[in-house]
Amino acid sequence: MQDLFSLKGRTALITGGSRGIGKMIAAGFIAHGARVYISSRKAAVCEEAAKELSKNGGTCIALPMDSSSVQGAKALAAAYQAREPKLDILVNNAGAAWLEKFTEFPEKGWDKVMDLNVKAPFFLTQALMGALRAAGTKERPAKVINIASVDGIAVNPQETYSYAASKAGLIHLTKRMAVRLIQDNIAMSAIAPGAFASDMNVDARDHGEQLKNRIPAQRIGRDEDMAGAAIFLASKAGDYVIGATIVVDGGVSLMRL
Repeated sequence: MQDLFSLKGRTALITGGSRGIGKMIAAGFIAHGARVYISSRKAAVCEEAAKELSKNGGTCIALPMDSSSVQGAKALAAAYQAREPKLDILVNNAGAAWLEKFTEFPEKGWDKVMDLNVKAPFFLTQALMGALRAAGTKERPAKVINIASVDGIAVNPQETYSYAASKAGLIHLTKRMAVRLIQDNIAMSAIAPGAFASDMNVDARDHGEQLKNRIPAQRIGRDEDMAGAAIFLASKAGDYVIGATIVVDGGVSLMRL
């Protein structure tokens, strides 16, 4: 029981790991002993984040890549597998949002968000299937964690149509894929975050004091809230969690129903 939440000896790949929620998860994994690879589109930002996350003796390696296309997902998988023979933990975190009035919402705002938020997690997981299968056993499955959103569970007043649809779709896709992947000793689950300060959630980042008054817990999410949920799912503690989505939102979704 003492090593229930340990990630010592485990290797993880986190997309969108150079900032925001992905970086919170990366820091938590490293602190619990994992060797972590982070990926994002901007090479310089990715390299700088990896350097920062490695400062306290941990190991974080940058793999810059745009994984929003099938070709990009395959390229990222190849880059990872050129360095490691197996993958214990994959976190599909990279995401995008688009805000526009319903009458003016463009096709490009639909396609960009759907490609990165739904298509990329599917095809990256598919591309890394061999590495995940090599890591997983019945006693200790490999893990895939999809980062969804509370907006996929309850309605946000903002007109982010493709974002809401993509995150709802990802939650259901997690269930469907989990049924298949556990046959190969790969446990898939998801996290649905609420308000965490990030470049994607500028309200939480820039107006946290005002926003917290609309949250039952009376605060926005902290780094350790996100890291804790991901560590639980990635560690031995989460080995029997299959296809479920953990909601980490301070009770926001309860108020929207």
